[in-house]
Amino acid sequence: MTLEIVVAAALFVGVIAYAVLGGADFGSGFFDLTAGGSRRGAEVRTLIDRSIGPVWEANHVWLIYVLVTWWTAFPTSFVAAMTTLMVPLTLALLGIVLRGASFAFRKYSETLGQARLFGAIFATSSVLAPFFFGTVAGALASGRVPAEGHGDLWSSWLNPTSLFGGVIAVGTCAVLAGTFLTADAARTGQDRLAEQLRVRSLIVGAVSGVIVFAALIPLTADAPTLSEGLTGRAAPLIVLSALGGGATLLLLLRRRYGIARLTAVLAVSSVVSGWGLGQYPWILVDHMTIGEAAGARATLQGLVVAVGLAAVIVGPALLYLFRLTQSKEWGGTAH
Repeated sequence: MTLEIVVAAALFVGVIAYAVLGGADFGSGFFDLTAGGSRRGAEVRTLIDRSIGPVWEANHVWLIYVLVTWWTAFPTSFVAAMTTLMVPLTLALLGIVLRGASFAFRKYSETLGQARLFGAIFATSSVLAPFFFGTVAGALASGRVPAEGHGDLWSSWLNPTSLFGGVIAVGTCAVLAGTFLTADAARTGQDRLAEQLRVRSLIVGAVSGVIVFAALIPLTADAPTLSEGLTGRAAPLIVLSALGGGATLLLLLRRRYGIARLTAVLAVSSVVSGWGLGQYPWILVDHMTIGEAAGARATLQGLVVAVGLAAVIVGPALLYLFRLTQSKEWGGTAH
């Protein structure tokens, strides 16, 4: 395995981590958005605040990791993507900023009207941010980012592959969040709320699964290189994702919420990994391979060392944080 492939793999680990951890946070906005009015949706929104409050900022570390590693290790492809996909990336980052600010401001609103306004901004931004990130992934995977950069600012992400990518991103985030929120509600003794979330998660999961596999049809014409990879070397991962998604729905039906969280993570990480393997060895499909985009060897070596140090220093702290949030002392119990 060459050095640039090792760095690319480390970069993609960050993509998977952000898709899973950040995705679960983004998906909570979908359930916030569809919770209902102030009175009817209060219980769901309180659960969301308690569940993601301790970790939502920590999960964005993965986005920073991905962008910095991409820019440092594969600078020419980074510039090409930034200049071509300026619009969806700006909208996604704007969504993250608005989401974070409104999530904080909602807690300290002086009036119900202010709380509703900030809540609406939080929920809407939580849906739009992953949608635009999904369109970026679709643009990269369908070969619409030229190696020299400055591709079309609109058609690069307003196309079938990108739009399907955006919808799939929203759906997978919602499935993750629904599974995690259902488990949190059950763990804290909120059985009625857990049952409501279980039903909604089953519906969202079934619809998202249909969309994921329906997207394989237009990909054949719109993104042939990716389509060939998905039906070839990445096919086992796509099958694994389908099995994980099916298992999640079955476990939710049987109210096995703890295990359902693991299968949901498996389903999402598998489909994201399938995308990466499907477009390998391209970093900009049909335009630039990983080897062609790689920076100086000394830089890549330094990145490997930095990633190793981060795994040793930051990794345990993040794991401890997640362990704390699942404890009874942190999460509390329903009264």
